[in-house]
Amino acid sequence: MEAAKAFYAGAFGWSFIDFGPTYAAFENAGLDGGLRLEDKAWPTGCLIILKAKDILAAEVRVEEAGGTIIKREDFPGGRRFHFTDPSGNELALWSPNGKYDPAAAMDAANDPDE
Repeated sequence: MEAAKAFYAGAFGWSFIDFGPTYAAFENAGLDGGLRLEDKAWPTGCLIILKAKDILAAEVRVEEAGGTIIKREDFPGGRRFHFTDPSGNELALWSPNGKYDPAAAMDAANDPDE
């Protein structure tokens, strides 16, 4: 993590806010994002993470559009799910709101007001 932060600080002038030992959000980058410490390199390079206010409704929309949910997780900064698009690209969707409740996604799918 320290080597990655040093690289991006030196190359692009980014600064960081640490959220524990395995995640650091970057600042002064012109976009929101962060670095996450992993055991090995991400298989597809960078992971693009989109933000949603209502993650459960977003999950339903992703699946209805032909995406496949492959991972769900809670973490100190919120919750997210990873998905593949119809071309096989892996992305993730994040929300800072609450904890992830995959059972509620089915309720959202059946609620005509969503």
